Amino acid sequence: MVKKSVTVGFISLGCPKNTVDSERMLAQIAQAGLLITTETDNADIVVVNTCGFIAPAIDESLEAIRHAVEHKRQGNVGKVVVAGCLCERLGTELFEKVDGVDAIVGLEQRDNIGRIIKEICSSEQPFICLEKNGITGDKIADDRTRLLTTPGHWAYLRISEGCDYRCSFCTIPKIRGRFRSKPRELVLAEAEELVSAGVVELNIVAQDTTYYGRDLKIENGLAGLVSEIEKIPKLKWIRLMYLYPAGIDKVLIETIARSEKIVHYLDIPVQHINSQILKSMLRPGTKKQLRRLIGNLRDTMSDIVLRTTLIVGFPGETDRQFNELLDFVEWAQFDALGCFKFYPESGTAAAEMPNQVPDEVKQQRLDELMLAQQKIAFAKNKSRIDSRLTCLVDSVDCGASESVGTGRFYGQAPDIDSVCIISDCSAKAGRFVNTRVFDTRDYDLLVEEL
Repeated sequence: MVKKSVTVGFISLGCPKNTVDSERMLAQIAQAGLLITTETDNADIVVVNTCGFIAPAIDESLEAIRHAVEHKRQGNVGKVVVAGCLCERLGTELFEKVDGVDAIVGLEQRDNIGRIIKEICSSEQPFICLEKNGITGDKIADDRTRLLTTPGHWAYLRISEGCDYRCSFCTIPKIRGRFRSKPRELVLAEAEELVSAGVVELNIVAQDTTYYGRDLKIENGLAGLVSEIEKIPKLKWIRLMYLYPAGIDKVLIETIARSEKIVHYLDIPVQHINSQILKSMLRPGTKKQLRRLIGNLRDTMSDIVLRTTLIVGFPGETDRQFNELLDFVEWAQFDALGCFKFYPESGTAAAEMPNQVPDEVKQQRLDELMLAQQKIAFAKNKSRIDSRLTCLVDSVDCGASESVGTGRFYGQAPDIDSVCIISDCSAKAGRFVNTRVFDTRDYDLLVEEL
């Protein structure tokens, strides 16, 4: 019999898709009658929902697990449960990586987390909760009923699971399985649920949102889905994340352009521009196609804000190929850009490729590219001075002299982009305010209410 006062501390790591899993698990924990605490160093149970995508994410996850286990040894924590992607990637090897873990919970056991916690409370044996076939079947999770960890006015809406691309550097298909679209009625029901709870901004996420519906033989799947989502009356903003460039077609562009709720912001992971590197990455598309796509987007929507992700130091990348990428970044003038060094992840084809680039060269290229992007971003910020922006207030800090708000205009995605700092903010979090940009502070915009 588990006492009602069992406390559970929860640590969530990784991408927005992992955040959705964490929020679903938190709801399950609460529904099981367990008490959720923010004191993760002092709880009966600590759950670490891990990321296993690339080496730095694995290191971060292992460090969080070790930290929890150390507090267990000190008597501050009762038991340590490891969940999520790293469990799928390492399996029972986690017991060897970190001595003291009490349970390993795979992705398919997400919705059983409350029961699992109750069971381990009364057992001295380690639990292994991994499906034999992983998550490669037909299962698609129902993400309704979540305990949001984001502010109550915005949330992530996951529309699919897994990935059918086989990019040579990526571990996601092995971790999360093949691509499965969430049925449209389930997506719409979840969107309705979130909006009815006060969400005004939905950030659409998937491994590739443009792939939505292909497995269900739905033509123009993403365009049709967001056209239905925007009919929800109290919803104000729809943001599309993680759109593979090869999947952005005329129908989708026109759908975004004519919509009153889909913001003119696209997160398009390009990864590289050199055609030979793209071929080695097993990425669809060519330099010519990517340039044409960006041109079409800007011709159709002059106010479009574009974010991308790049990889430097892919095996065989020459100075000439890197400079080609650098020239492309300076031509494309992305509003926001994330860049990663290539990591040779075990089990991927790229890890076994010849001509691996030395780490010091990767770092040098990363620094050079991000410096170029910084100049672009700062110049774009300066060009916005005196412009008018509608901002969604995320938080307000009520100081002694004035209330300073933190918010975002449509061109800033939550958690990954810059923000608008609103001086003397009169609005509450979750409200929209009309502002004027009067200055900049590095990547952020300084604005005042009108």
